[in-house]
Amino acid sequence: MTNPMRSDARRNYDQLLDAAREIFAAQGTDASLREVARHAGVGIGTLYRHFPTREALLEALLGENFEALRADAVQRLAAPDPGAELTAWLRAFGTASAQYAGLPASVMEALHDPQSPLHASCKGLRVAADDLLQRAQEAGRVRADLTAGELMAAANAMAWVARQTPGTTDRYLTLLLEGVLTGATARR
Repeated sequence: MTNPMRSDARRNYDQLLDAAREIFAAQGTDASLREVARHAGVGIGTLYRHFPTREALLEALLGENFEALRADAVQRLAAPDPGAELTAWLRAFGTASAQYAGLPASVMEALHDPQSPLHASCKGLRVAADDLLQRAQEAGRVRADLTAGELMAAANAMAWVARQTPGTTDRYLTLLLEGVLTGATARR
C-alpha cells in the first residue's frame, strides 16, 4: 500500500502535469524538462522526484488516455462490423498520437523498450490493435498480411506527418486506411 501524497507534493505533481501539457503542446515531447519545472514554479529536483525520466512524465500525462483507447478497442471487438470498428479506433488513436509533436516517436520507442515507464501503456494499445486487426482480418475486411506492429507504426507515421501540416490528420488516416481495408472505403 502506498502512502498518500502530502498536499504540497500533490499540488506540485498536478502543477508539473499541467505545465507539461502546456509545454509539450507548444514545443513537443522533447521540450526541456527544466522549462516544464520552471513553468510549474518548482525546481528541477522536484520534477525528478515525481518523474525520474521523461517517459515517466509522459506515462503520467498520457496513461489515462492510452487506457481509455485500449478499453475502447476492447468494447469495439463485439460490434458487428470489424472493419468499421478498426477504422474508428485507428482514427481515435491517430488523433491521440498527433496530440504532441514527438509523441509518435516516443510511443514507438516505448514499444521496443520494456524498461520504459510508457512500455506497458503502449503495449496495451498494441495488443488492443492486434485484437481489432485480427477480427477485421477474419471478417475479410483488412489485408491478411498486415501485422499490428505495422499498423501502429503506419498510424504513428501518419500522426507525425499530420503534425507537420495541421488539419490533415483525417486525410492522412483516410489514405492509410484505404490502403489496408479490403472491398470498402475508409471514409466516414
